[in-house]
Amino acid sequence: MARTQLTLAALATSAVPGLDVAYARKHSAGAHGLFDSALVIDKAGRALIIRVPTSQSAETEQSADLVALRALTTGNRSRLPFDVPEYVGQTPIQGTRAVVYELLAGDSFDADALTGHEGVSGSIGRAIAAIHSLPSAFIGTAGLSQQSAEQCRKDAIDLIDRAANTGYLPAALLRRWEQATDDEALWQFAPAVVHGSMSADSILITDDAVSGILGWSGLAVGDPARDLHWLLAARGDAAELALDAYSTARQGSDTHITQRAMLYAELELARWLLHGVSSHDQTIVDDAVAMLDGLVDTVHSHTQQPLSPETGPIMTVGDVENMLDHMPRAARDYDQHAAMHTDSYNFSGLTIEPDDDSESDVSGTDVSGTDVSGTGVIAPDQAASRSASE
Repeated sequence: MARTQLTLAALATSAVPGLDVAYARKHSAGAHGLFDSALVIDKAGRALIIRVPTSQSAETEQSADLVALRALTTGNRSRLPFDVPEYVGQTPIQGTRAVVYELLAGDSFDADALTGHEGVSGSIGRAIAAIHSLPSAFIGTAGLSQQSAEQCRKDAIDLIDRAANTGYLPAALLRRWEQATDDEALWQFAPAVVHGSMSADSILITDDAVSGILGWSGLAVGDPARDLHWLLAARGDAAELALDAYSTARQGSDTHITQRAMLYAELELARWLLHGVSSHDQTIVDDAVAMLDGLVDTVHSHTQQPLSPETGPIMTVGDVENMLDHMPRAARDYDQHAAMHTDSYNFSGLTIEPDDDSESDVSGTDVSGTDVSGTGVIAPDQAASRSASE
């Protein structure tokens, strides 16, 4: 069974010397259960998040996240118009470790809500541009991945080849994607510092602006288009404003970034197919095949915005919206990085009086003796959702 909030509070006191816990509650924002997480508040009112990985993949991702956060020094953070999680402490537990972070204030929204508000969309574009404008030297110093434009192209080629080898990829898409990766002009770009796993789940909003960004395990130097592709699949009315704000902030220095971002958006369907194949889930495979067939129909029925002069039309934002209307919800919700995106909490929902078993007032309780032998996957709480335009 999942570790209780009292167990996690006990671990927090071990990870952070002198921590005097007053309150703890389970904490999750719709992740896939790869972490046991709790919100812990000390008697001085300091709010912390403690997280324990429950699988090897989660532990690997947590380790990468810690390396990235340490690489984001005070100087680097000062260049960003939003907050980044602060590491506080850690403690060993049953072959893994519990890690404590400062809680970042802000609300989480899905991609459609984030891109449904002009001010929020513009802030997102500028926030991503700020990441891409960071000086890149610290990435190498920290031992993080650095990819050239050619290496980024080879990664795309490898993904396409693996999808083709499943036997499920339509020949028309294989030709389209191969022509895009063969187009030299499309891959003439300057690599930049990238978040690496950017999605709506990464972003916290306060007062209609980006106040924090989470989930830095993919921090690297690479193709900046990778951080934008999720915007092209968002269905908010202001989605294109995020791209406009990004382009303005970056002074339009990458003329083909939108085309590569859309290529990456299309390749997400290939990733979904590969996920189904590797997990031996025929339902997912069937969903992916249906979406790939739908993509073939879409790109053959439009004549604007080609991926490259030879590939034929690229989907516009409106085209993607239409495709998503017919996409199975499971595919839209799938995010292999979402487990790293749970360190958010809506302060409007915070009460010190527990109203169910998931909350505990631990004032006066000796949590140091709490059993810490529990293992398992936490059942994600359903985070409150509202429109970003409220």
